[in-house]
Amino acid sequence: MSVSVDTVYKTVLLILNKEQRGYMTPDEFNRIGSQVQREIFERYFEDINQQVRIQQSEFDYANRVYNTDGKIAEFKTENVQASPADEKTITGTNPFTVPSELYRLNTITYEAGSDIVELQRVTRNEYYNIAKSKLTKPTKSCPVYLYEDNKAIVYPSTIISADDIKMQYVKKPEDIRWGYTVGDIGQYIYSPFPYDPTSVNIGDLTANITLNNTALIDDDTYTRTITGVGFSGLELTITVSGNTITDIEVTQPGTGFTDGQVITLLGNSFPGTGPGGFGVGVCDITLTSDNLFPAAQQGYINFGLHNSERPEIIKNILLYYGVVIRDPQIIQTAISEINKEEVNEKQ
Repeated sequence: MSVSVDTVYKTVLLILNKEQRGYMTPDEFNRIGSQVQREIFERYFEDINQQVRIQQSEFDYANRVYNTDGKIAEFKTENVQASPADEKTITGTNPFTVPSELYRLNTITYEAGSDIVELQRVTRNEYYNIAKSKLTKPTKSCPVYLYEDNKAIVYPSTIISADDIKMQYVKKPEDIRWGYTVGDIGQYIYSPFPYDPTSVNIGDLTANITLNNTALIDDDTYTRTITGVGFSGLELTITVSGNTITDIEVTQPGTGFTDGQVITLLGNSFPGTGPGGFGVGVCDITLTSDNLFPAAQQGYINFGLHNSERPEIIKNILLYYGVVIRDPQIIQTAISEINKEEVNEKQ
């Protein structure tokens, strides 16, 4: 279960405001929060190395090795070849390039038939030695691999299809994002939609429309949901005044939209359509890159860490912010709380 980026940001602001220590902007929070997440995440691996040397509780919920591995489990995954452009895919025909989201490789399996065979990881020296003997030479029933330059070199070299290879790994944490829009008086308003690069920004689309000749008889405000092949969920509020469309606002961002895509509103979207009929396009809406989430600050990305890490995240963000604004009191308080927790966890 992830940690709500909105909850963390509001808690940090509450603490800073209570102590009258200034204000952290969303952009500052996003950068500091992403850095804090990476540091906590990287510490998991060292914590496991430390805890395996210490006798653990017989209760699973109090076993520190199990608990730390459970936190890492939030990031354990394997490749998916269904979407060629996806960051979870393996590319190449041996050597295979690992997925771009990979942080630490776990295992590789060969799954060409009904049997699943785990590949043995070897060094170059080891491979040169085992390849000399007919008894130890790699085969499809006993394959090996080298891991170099973010590529897996698989032997025997007759294994060439990425569809036959599965990689299990720990993925990188995604940078957090407290998405927002700017209000009428310059205030930041939380954008409560998951970040998707194919989503349309909430706001005005009137400047993107091209009106056709079809007249609309009934003046009113209409809500329409745009769905088609490959895209869905875009909700528009359309104002008709003086027999024509005068305003279009996005109220739900949808997904699957692209730069240059043209959305046509047909006459059957509006009661009382005039000359031209229901099947004729009333207007075209042409989307540009500026209308999509990547061009703005809308859409949120939560902390990928386990929910138990919320207090740790907040304290570390406050520590960094104390450094940014050079406030020694914030720094000392945050360090004190962090040290107390670390001593308790590692004794």
